[in-house]
Amino acid sequence: MTISLLLTVLWSATMVFGLIFGLSYWHDRTKLYNGILFNLFLFSFLSALASSILNSDNTLLIYGTGIPFVFVVFSLALLFFLQAFLLLWNAWIVWRRESHSLANSLTLYLGVFILVFPFIERLITPHLTSFWANWLSFFSSFTTLYIVFWFYNYLTCLVLYQLYWPKHNKDFIVVLGAGLMNGDTVTPLLGQRIDRAITFWQRQLARKNRPATLILSGGQGADETVPEGQAMRDYAIAHGIPADQTIAETQSKNTYENMFFSKRLIAASGVEHPKTIFVTNNYHTFRAAIFAKQAGLAASGIGARTAGFFLPNAVMREYIAIIVQHKRSHMAVAFAILVFTALLSVIQSNPDWVSNFFRFLDGL
Repeated sequence: MTISLLLTVLWSATMVFGLIFGLSYWHDRTKLYNGILFNLFLFSFLSALASSILNSDNTLLIYGTGIPFVFVVFSLALLFFLQAFLLLWNAWIVWRRESHSLANSLTLYLGVFILVFPFIERLITPHLTSFWANWLSFFSSFTTLYIVFWFYNYLTCLVLYQLYWPKHNKDFIVVLGAGLMNGDTVTPLLGQRIDRAITFWQRQLARKNRPATLILSGGQGADETVPEGQAMRDYAIAHGIPADQTIAETQSKNTYENMFFSKRLIAASGVEHPKTIFVTNNYHTFRAAIFAKQAGLAASGIGARTAGFFLPNAVMREYIAIIVQHKRSHMAVAFAILVFTALLSVIQSNPDWVSNFFRFLDGL
């Protein structure tokens, strides 16, 4: 294949993948396969761009782009090799600033697992038969690749979902609850969500002279003395939102119910063709949008900023929740990996197995 033909193929593939991704993303931003489509576009674009630069015979352009590229690759490789220590460092920061709950310990457990598992594997492998040693190596490798693939795909979808700048023409702004402090006080994390909604409300009023109704959504937990929605409404009113432009939704117990009961309130308002957005923290927007779609609420989300030290645990929780939502598909793939790696182990442990198998078939 000539260079010109190769470049034509690469740029054509880039345009095709870009078009497919654009149409898919425009149709539904909550689909996980958008991440796959975007990465097909991204890596075909990078391949086409790199090939064009390398065949340009422009030394300044080649070195000017090649050196930063090598630096980026080196930085990513360094982060990969240091990931366990970075996770443990994050766990230490979280434990200093937050409660020592399971949800806040995910980076600790993952960091320890990454460090310890290779030693455990090396310790037990000499005591296993050839088949089991090979299977353990194959299964752990393929499972890790599968988990990393979907985590990267989820991160892509999460980042893409942040690329949303809503028009200031909304009738309703739904703010999702996140638990109260001391039973009746808005936490800093929940306050960030309400503040983000207030900022949008104020900008819309200033630019369009069009006030929106805030729906503060959250029921009362077992350790709370008031419903979250009521505490959130009091917070919004105290920060300048008129009381008649706030509604407390106090029935919901989870994100799906936030969306479901908020939709009921919007439907009961009598507003025709209501325009709605929801507000949560940035790490939660993508999964919350999935629940909005399931509840039939036509709304996209905007995210409040989250403290950097809190993000790794939060993103991992969201990823696990996404995996659980699609547990049947992932269990089917896990079973397929189990069977495939067992077959590989048989072949690796018995090099003559394949030839003997075909001889057996010939004899039938």
